[in-house]
Amino acid sequence: MKIIKFFFIKIVQLYKIGISPWIGKNCRYLPTCSDYMIQSLKKENNILKAILIGLKRIIKCNPFGDSGFDPPVI
Repeated sequence: MKIIKFFFIKIVQLYKIGISPWIGKNCRYLPTCSDYMIQSLKKENNILKAILIGLKRIIKCNPFGDSGFDPPVI
C-alpha cells in the first residue's frame, strides 16, 4: 500500500517539476492543487478516497470557483 502511495506522490511531484512551470502559476487556492493532492495521499489511508479528494479539489479550481486558503479535509 505504501508503495502505491509513494508512486502517486512521485507522479504529482514530477508534474510539479516538469509540467507545472510550463503551464504557469494559475492555482486559486492555498495550498496548490498538487500540494493538496500530496497532502491528501499522505493523510488518508484509503488511496482511492485520497485521489477522489484531490480530484474534487482540481475540479473546484476554476475561474468561476472560490479562492483562498483551503486545507485538505480528511
